[in-house]
Amino acid sequence: MPANSILGLFAKSPIRPLQQHMDKVHECCQNLLPFFDAVLANDWEKASQVRNIISGLEKEADSLKREIRLTLPSGLFMPVERTDLLELVKEQDRIANKAKDIAGRVLGRQLQIPALFAKEFGAYLSRCLDATALAAKAINELDELLETGFRGREVELVNRMINELDEIEHDTDELQIRLRRQLLAIEKDLNPVDVMFLYSILEWVGDLADRAEGVGSRLELLLARS
Repeated sequence: MPANSILGLFAKSPIRPLQQHMDKVHECCQNLLPFFDAVLANDWEKASQVRNIISGLEKEADSLKREIRLTLPSGLFMPVERTDLLELVKEQDRIANKAKDIAGRVLGRQLQIPALFAKEFGAYLSRCLDATALAAKAINELDELLETGFRGREVELVNRMINELDEIEHDTDELQIRLRRQLLAIEKDLNPVDVMFLYSILEWVGDLADRAEGVGSRLELLLARS
């Protein structure tokens, strides 16, 4: 019997809640764009409003994660291993947590992004968010994978997405290196404590892409076991 028929007969689909969770995670991350727009404009009231949105979305993602953990079926007729799905949702959730941490750290200190590399920082952030968007797209292919029994062209499509995630993560590493060099060149003119926080934020923004790649790695493992 095909995997999707087994799923319909014996278990509530675990896939749709997982997809909803990843969509919420990506929505949370996307709000970093208007958040940093407000930061660059020195509009801390707007930044605070967007940070509240990010925090609210992260809480919604947390609620979905708990629901998945509590309701995820276990037993012989699960189409994929329960532990694999739990690890996947954990990896997804780390992305939303990092987005909330970034916004909270920047707002808490009212940390200014140096104008000298504001444009390149924007490109860096956008490239990191490309990774979260692609991770969400890959997760949204899971139901199609089930229907095809984890075989054929759908697997090839998802594998291409996973490879592209690796490429995006490499791009963000290169962008981060350039930004760190630029910061090094001007750090003597900045508040030393701000410099420490700026290095930290550069790393944390890069973590968004790293963790999105981690979602891809978890998905790759799931494919290998199916």
